[in-house]
Amino acid sequence: MRVILGIFIAAAVIIQFFRPEKNLSAAAPDRNDLLLMHPTAPEVGDALKRACYDCHSDHTRYPWYAEIQPVAWWLDSHVREGKEHLNFSQFGRYSTKRQLHKLDELIGEVEDGKMPLASYKFVHAEARLTDAEVDMLVAWAEDLQDQISAP
Repeated sequence: MRVILGIFIAAAVIIQFFRPEKNLSAAAPDRNDLLLMHPTAPEVGDALKRACYDCHSDHTRYPWYAEIQPVAWWLDSHVREGKEHLNFSQFGRYSTKRQLHKLDELIGEVEDGKMPLASYKFVHAEARLTDAEVDMLVAWAEDLQDQISAP
Protein backbone atom coordinates (compact mmCIF):
# COMPACT_ATOMS: atom_id res chain seq x y z
CA MET A 1 0.00 0.00 0.00
CA ARG A 2 2.85 2.41 0.81
CA VAL A 3 4.48 1.71 -2.53
CA ILE A 4 1.27 2.48 -4.39
CA LEU A 5 0.75 5.65 -2.37
CA GLY A 6 4.37 6.68 -3.01
CA ILE A 7 3.99 6.13 -6.74
CA PHE A 8 0.76 8.12 -6.74
CA ILE A 9 2.35 11.04 -4.86
CA ALA A 10 5.43 11.00 -7.09
CA ALA A 11 3.25 11.01 -10.22
CA ALA A 12 1.15 13.87 -8.82
CA VAL A 13 4.30 15.92 -8.22
CA ILE A 14 5.89 15.09 -11.58
CA ILE A 15 2.85 16.05 -13.65
CA GLN A 16 2.94 19.54 -12.12
CA PHE A 17 5.97 20.26 -14.32
CA PHE A 18 4.05 19.56 -17.55
CA ARG A 19 1.82 22.56 -18.10
CA PRO A 20 -0.19 23.53 -21.16
CA GLU A 21 0.39 26.91 -22.75
CA LYS A 22 -2.08 29.47 -21.46
CA ASN A 23 -4.58 31.19 -23.70
CA LEU A 24 -3.30 34.70 -23.03
CA SER A 25 -2.62 36.76 -26.11
CA ALA A 26 0.14 39.28 -25.48
CA ALA A 27 -1.55 41.76 -27.77
CA ALA A 28 -4.55 43.84 -26.91
CA PRO A 29 -7.72 42.74 -28.69
CA ASP A 30 -7.40 43.70 -32.35
CA ARG A 31 -9.89 44.91 -34.93
CA ASN A 32 -11.03 41.33 -35.62
CA ASP A 33 -12.56 41.02 -32.14
CA LEU A 34 -16.35 40.85 -32.36
CA LEU A 35 -16.92 43.57 -29.77
CA LEU A 36 -14.49 45.95 -31.48
CA MET A 37 -15.95 45.29 -34.93
CA HIS A 38 -19.52 45.66 -33.75
CA PRO A 39 -19.70 47.93 -30.69
CA THR A 40 -22.69 47.06 -28.59
CA ALA A 41 -24.50 48.04 -25.42
CA PRO A 42 -22.31 47.63 -22.33
CA GLU A 43 -24.63 45.03 -20.81
CA VAL A 44 -24.32 42.81 -23.91
CA GLY A 45 -20.53 43.12 -23.92
CA ASP A 46 -20.40 42.42 -20.19
CA ALA A 47 -22.56 39.29 -20.55
CA LEU A 48 -20.43 37.99 -23.43
CA LYS A 49 -17.18 38.61 -21.55
CA ARG A 50 -18.55 37.09 -18.35
CA ALA A 51 -20.16 34.00 -19.86
CA CYS A 52 -18.38 33.36 -23.16
CA TYR A 53 -14.99 34.98 -23.64
CA ASP A 54 -12.98 32.68 -21.33
CA CYS A 55 -13.42 29.75 -23.72
CA HIS A 56 -14.26 31.60 -26.93
CA SER A 57 -11.52 34.25 -27.23
CA ASP A 58 -7.77 34.67 -27.10
CA HIS A 59 -7.94 36.05 -23.56
CA THR A 60 -8.87 33.51 -20.88
CA ARG A 61 -9.11 34.59 -17.25
CA TYR A 62 -7.60 31.71 -15.32
CA PRO A 63 -8.73 30.82 -11.79
CA TRP A 64 -6.26 29.68 -9.13
CA TYR A 65 -6.98 25.99 -9.71
CA ALA A 66 -5.74 26.29 -13.30
CA GLU A 67 -2.24 25.95 -11.85
CA ILE A 68 -2.91 22.38 -10.70
CA GLN A 69 -2.45 19.40 -12.99
CA PRO A 70 -4.42 17.61 -14.37
CA VAL A 71 -7.07 20.35 -14.01
CA ALA A 72 -5.05 22.69 -16.25
CA TRP A 73 -5.03 20.08 -19.02
CA TRP A 74 -8.79 19.68 -18.74
CA LEU A 75 -9.29 23.47 -18.88
CA ASP A 76 -6.91 23.73 -21.81
CA SER A 77 -8.90 21.15 -23.77
CA HIS A 78 -12.13 23.07 -23.09
CA VAL A 79 -10.61 26.36 -24.23
CA ARG A 80 -9.10 24.82 -27.37
CA GLU A 81 -12.38 23.14 -28.27
CA GLY A 82 -14.33 26.32 -27.55
CA LYS A 83 -12.06 28.37 -29.79
CA GLU A 84 -12.36 25.78 -32.57
CA HIS A 85 -16.12 26.29 -32.55
CA LEU A 86 -16.13 30.07 -32.11
CA ASN A 87 -13.39 32.56 -31.39
CA PHE A 88 -14.71 36.06 -30.73
CA SER A 89 -11.16 37.42 -30.97
CA GLN A 90 -10.92 36.20 -34.59
CA PHE A 91 -14.54 36.84 -35.62
CA GLY A 92 -13.52 39.42 -38.25
CA ARG A 93 -11.43 36.82 -40.05
CA TYR A 94 -14.48 34.64 -40.64
CA SER A 95 -16.31 34.87 -43.95
CA THR A 96 -19.69 36.59 -43.87
CA LYS A 97 -21.40 33.22 -44.27
CA ARG A 98 -19.44 31.77 -41.34
CA GLN A 99 -20.14 34.83 -39.15
CA LEU A 100 -23.86 34.43 -39.76
CA HIS A 101 -23.67 30.70 -39.06
CA LYS A 102 -21.73 31.24 -35.82
CA LEU A 103 -24.27 33.81 -34.63
CA ASP A 104 -27.04 31.33 -35.46
CA GLU A 105 -25.25 28.67 -33.41
CA LEU A 106 -24.78 31.14 -30.56
CA ILE A 107 -28.52 31.85 -30.54
CA GLY A 108 -29.40 28.16 -30.44
CA GLU A 109 -26.84 27.22 -27.78
CA VAL A 110 -27.76 30.11 -25.47
CA GLU A 111 -31.52 29.63 -25.91
CA ASP A 112 -31.21 25.89 -25.23
CA GLY A 113 -29.08 26.53 -22.12
CA LYS A 114 -26.16 24.53 -23.57
CA MET A 115 -23.83 27.51 -23.27
CA PRO A 116 -22.11 28.32 -21.09
CA LEU A 117 -21.36 24.74 -20.17
CA ALA A 118 -22.86 23.48 -16.92
CA SER A 119 -19.38 22.62 -15.61
CA TYR A 120 -18.27 26.22 -16.23
CA LYS A 121 -21.36 27.70 -14.56
CA PHE A 122 -20.85 25.40 -11.57
CA VAL A 123 -17.52 27.04 -10.79
CA HIS A 124 -18.25 30.49 -12.26
CA ALA A 125 -21.57 31.62 -10.83
CA GLU A 126 -21.16 34.97 -12.59
CA ALA A 127 -21.46 33.17 -15.94
CA ARG A 128 -25.00 32.01 -15.24
CA LEU A 129 -27.27 33.91 -17.59
CA THR A 130 -30.67 35.07 -16.41
CA ASP A 131 -33.67 34.65 -18.70
CA ALA A 132 -33.48 38.39 -19.41
CA GLU A 133 -29.80 38.10 -20.36
CA VAL A 134 -30.54 35.15 -22.65
CA ASP A 135 -33.27 37.19 -24.36
CA MET A 136 -30.92 40.18 -24.60
CA LEU A 137 -28.11 38.11 -26.18
CA VAL A 138 -30.49 36.43 -28.62
CA ALA A 139 -31.96 39.79 -29.69
CA TRP A 140 -28.46 41.25 -30.04
CA ALA A 141 -27.24 38.29 -32.14
CA GLU A 142 -30.31 38.46 -34.38
CA ASP A 143 -29.82 42.22 -34.88
CA LEU A 144 -26.14 41.64 -35.65
CA GLN A 145 -27.07 39.00 -38.22
CA ASP A 146 -29.31 41.57 -39.90
CA GLN A 147 -26.48 44.13 -39.89
CA ILE A 148 -23.99 41.68 -41.35
CA SER A 149 -26.46 40.50 -44.00
CA ALA A 150 -27.34 44.02 -45.12
CA PRO A 151 -25.42 45.10 -48.23
